[in-house]
Amino acid sequence: MIIWVASYPKSGNTWVRSIISSLVYTENGIFDFPSIKKIDQYPQRRFLEHFTQDYNNIHEIKKHWIASQERINLDTKIKFFKTHHLNCKIDNYPFTNKECTRATIYIVRDPRNLIDSISNHFSKSIEESKKFLLTSKILSPGKEIELRGGNVITYLGSWKEHYKFWTNDNENLLIIKYEDLVKNINQEIDKIIAFLKNYIDLEVSDTKKENIIKSTSFEALKKIEDNGDFTENVFVKGRSEKVRFFNKGPNNNWQKTLPTKIQKDLETELNNELKELGYL
Repeated sequence: MIIWVASYPKSGNTWVRSIISSLVYTENGIFDFPSIKKIDQYPQRRFLEHFTQDYNNIHEIKKHWIASQERINLDTKIKFFKTHHLNCKIDNYPFTNKECTRATIYIVRDPRNLIDSISNHFSKSIEESKKFLLTSKILSPGKEIELRGGNVITYLGSWKEHYKFWTNDNENLLIIKYEDLVKNINQEIDKIIAFLKNYIDLEVSDTKKENIIKSTSFEALKKIEDNGDFTENVFVKGRSEKVRFFNKGPNNNWQKTLPTKIQKDLETELNNELKELGYL
């Protein structure tokens, strides 16, 4: 059964996966990249190659989402999967279902802070980044950005669609706000531990928890990238070098950098969601 670690891009998925992988796959809680690789990405070719090789056709891929997940679940063990894919249904084909999914951890971040991160990550202007967030979209392999391990068409949707489709009527759901991780990492890790104990055997000592907090901090992950040991940063079409993945992190403050017009546009378009999440 799958536990999804789902988010819109640049919302803190890597941070949460580093915490989960350190909790589940290490003895001492000290983060390393071999452990995070155990939380694989879906969709990607190796999970779909038994059903199709038409990886750039959403109307072909949609037919095989459930069958490929059923194949993943043949051993009946709990598995964690990262995804940015919209939890959608196209025609009569759902992205996932209750038989394939055990639970979901959804990471969300204030979209006003996402603007700067999207701008850096996808090499877009601030205005283009706003449009990116507000417009439903499909990311095609090689067209805009190479998604780690995937090269399979990904239905991302808009920020609003992504949040609503993953959280509405979703049983066994834990929502983690990026801002809460920044403010009180101890409290949020305790939430994750309590949630995971519903599905797996997990005992965490105070020492292990302290090691997780230290080794998965933004500064620690940024240092790993600086040392060349980070493997999830990506190439953007038209750029010869990989984009820095850990850019500003907790220092990304929309109140200091976001143009007022962009702020107001987002607050108008996403008013209900921002209020629901406590951002307004």
